[in-house]
Amino acid sequence: MSTENHGHTEEHAHGHDDAHAHGDGHAHSAHHELSFTQKYIFSMDHKVISRQFLITAVFMALVGMVMSSLFRLQLGWPGHKFWLIQTLLGDKWGKDGILDPNMYLALVTIHGTIMVFFLLTGGLSGTFSNLLIPYQVGARDMASGFLNMLSFWFFALSSLIMIGSLFVEDGPASSGWTVYPPLSALPQAIPGSGLGMTLWLLSITMFVISALLGGLNYIITVFNLRTKGMSMTRLPLTIWAFLVTAILGVLSFPVLVSAVVLLLMDRTFGTSFYLSDIYIGGQALEQSGGSPILYQHLFWFLGHPEVYIVLLPALGIASEVISTNSRKPIFGYRAMIGSILAIGFLSFIVWGHHMFITGMNPFLGSVFVFTTLLIAIPSAVKAFNYITTLWKGNIKFTPAMLFAIGLVSTFVTGGVTGIILADSALDIPVHDTYFVVGHFHIVMGLSAVLGMFAGVYHWFPKLFLRQMNKKLGYIHFWVTFVCAYGVFFPMHFLGLAGVPRRYYTNSAFPMFDNLVNINELISVFAIIGALAQFIFVFNFFYSMFRGPKSEQNPWHSNTLEWTTPMAHTHGNWPGALPEVYRWPYDYSKPGKAEDYVPQTVPLEAGEIDGGGH
Repeated sequence: MSTENHGHTEEHAHGHDDAHAHGDGHAHSAHHELSFTQKYIFSMDHKVISRQFLITAVFMALVGMVMSSLFRLQLGWPGHKFWLIQTLLGDKWGKDGILDPNMYLALVTIHGTIMVFFLLTGGLSGTFSNLLIPYQVGARDMASGFLNMLSFWFFALSSLIMIGSLFVEDGPASSGWTVYPPLSALPQAIPGSGLGMTLWLLSITMFVISALLGGLNYIITVFNLRTKGMSMTRLPLTIWAFLVTAILGVLSFPVLVSAVVLLLMDRTFGTSFYLSDIYIGGQALEQSGGSPILYQHLFWFLGHPEVYIVLLPALGIASEVISTNSRKPIFGYRAMIGSILAIGFLSFIVWGHHMFITGMNPFLGSVFVFTTLLIAIPSAVKAFNYITTLWKGNIKFTPAMLFAIGLVSTFVTGGVTGIILADSALDIPVHDTYFVVGHFHIVMGLSAVLGMFAGVYHWFPKLFLRQMNKKLGYIHFWVTFVCAYGVFFPMHFLGLAGVPRRYYTNSAFPMFDNLVNINELISVFAIIGALAQFIFVFNFFYSMFRGPKSEQNPWHSNTLEWTTPMAHTHGNWPGALPEVYRWPYDYSKPGKAEDYVPQTVPLEAGEIDGGGH
């Protein structure tokens, strides 16, 4: 960008700050006059909103985790009585300690929904895009603080509706997290197709509004509010990842809303977008001419970019954490940017690999096979660049670093099974088996969760001005990492043996009797892994109030967020905004006294900027 443009950007940022002055006290000096409600509940400060997203996501994750523990008890020991099931679900859904089959389907559905949307999408992007975009681009706040506040409150409302659906008399939505018709389109189909399903659709609509408000804000902030000297090739890879993620969300989430609107019309107004030739209780329905395959196309047109809406922020966080703790520049900075852009583009043309057995034209299937295999190339670029950054680095094994390295591990192992599922001839025999469950939990779910933990441990000092306990962090990592592989790795073998996913029990199929022990093993690892998360929860909330106070730049990092004062002030920097002279990865640069050079340090005569300037 030209100097004139940078000047304009800086004025823009100052003007933006002035525009916010009325909502946050009339000036920085009056900031303490804000009421508790203005400061912590209806806040327009990106730092507070990021904490609101994080704490809401942690709560939702705990709910989703308890659900998975309950249905793992049923899968590991079908027919056994568990006091926990009766205690939590009552006599209606857990009579005599045995999980009701309808509630089993509901738990699987809401667990998947919470983890994909409320933890991995809202939790990751909502927390870290909000925290880091203004900090790392050198802006005083988001482009619109009001829209940012609305984004969180739509997310909170969406979360409340989803939790509320658990208490509906007929039970929550029960048609899988993908809510395929006809189960989701006919209120009379199963108990979970009634009010619980309607609340699910309403909740997801609120969630999409939140994601769109947030995404537009993130995009505009990155493009318009960068500080002087912060060209696009001096942005940290975290910002590139958040930017592309926001663009994916803005382009794909409206398609999900269109699918939901048509589904609501089928449910309530007698239309037939997804329904045709259906009999219930021996009676033929009037609807004809619709196709449930249409819903699948609309859903997966969001659903596959969604995988990368979840993954890209985690990969961006890993880039920052790995480079900082290796004390080395990130390897292949421009190649990493290229791979983020390529993944973003390709994610829109691979959705059909979820639909190989829907009767799609084999030629069209072969096109989706090709595009899906193609996405392995930019993904491999990222994996190899992480490994090369680690190679011969002066590695500091902080808890954040362990989680980031764990992410690289799961991204690679999960990606290998993705190559199998990308090929239609190999996918068809294992479609809708536990092989698919094992694959996407490792490559998407687990990688994103590990990335999120890395981000929380790394930026906790910026969020709460204190440090988390390292020893508890190490215990949390190792138990989580071992248990996660213990849960999802054996699932691949169940899938190869043909065990179908979503079944309440496989006891009706004698050929699966020898596999009961594997399901028991998976359930044991799942429950230990779930209990380990309470170590994190304790560490998180205890450290928030009682942890040792952090220094300003505890990791000796180069990015701009570590140049702000420790006390949170609205506007981030007192006085003028910082000016940027170099890329963010000048670690262990020859000839420098320190092994890090912040972006605000001017270049010396003859010094080359790693960003290619």
